[in-house]
Amino acid sequence: MTSQLKLKFFPLTPQRWNDFEKLFGGNGACGGCWCMWWRLKRSQYEKQKGAGNKKAIKKIVNSGTIPGIISYDNSIPIGWCAIEPRESYALLENSRVLKRIDDEKVWSIVCFFVDRNYRRKGVTEKLLEAALKHAKRNNAKIVEGYPVDSENTPSAFAWTGFATAFRNVGFKEVHRGSPTRPIMRYYL
Repeated sequence: MTSQLKLKFFPLTPQRWNDFEKLFGGNGACGGCWCMWWRLKRSQYEKQKGAGNKKAIKKIVNSGTIPGIISYDNSIPIGWCAIEPRESYALLENSRVLKRIDDEKVWSIVCFFVDRNYRRKGVTEKLLEAALKHAKRNNAKIVEGYPVDSENTPSAFAWTGFATAFRNVGFKEVHRGSPTRPIMRYYL
């Protein structure tokens, strides 16, 4: 479990880009995504999949925007959590299943990527805790997550996280637009 790991968490800044690139590897974490899935219309995402998405997320990081938290075991980058104001994610804003439930300003946690050697060790929960601290430092009042609530989903396909991890950190379900996709909130 995480007690044996020497975990540290940092916002993704230009100085940490090489670590992010190392963590995501040649495939951009999953199929050339580079954590751009929620930011783009489907046609644009497909058009720039791979190198184009990598260039797009690097441009975001270089602009001074912090798109998420990167975690380390000692100095080895091992995990990622994407968190920003909901408005940063165009696809989320247009989702039928994960549509807004009210007019509250929320920060959204939309993606995790944990190195396969560190999965099932509690890293996601620690990333969630670090993301909440990051959101609080940025004056967020509500953090939302959109995890999968199904035991049959392989970890590689649960990039939004599992509901059990969110519950373990203190998130509460506030809406369910489909049987396996709750909207969960944490009030800071």
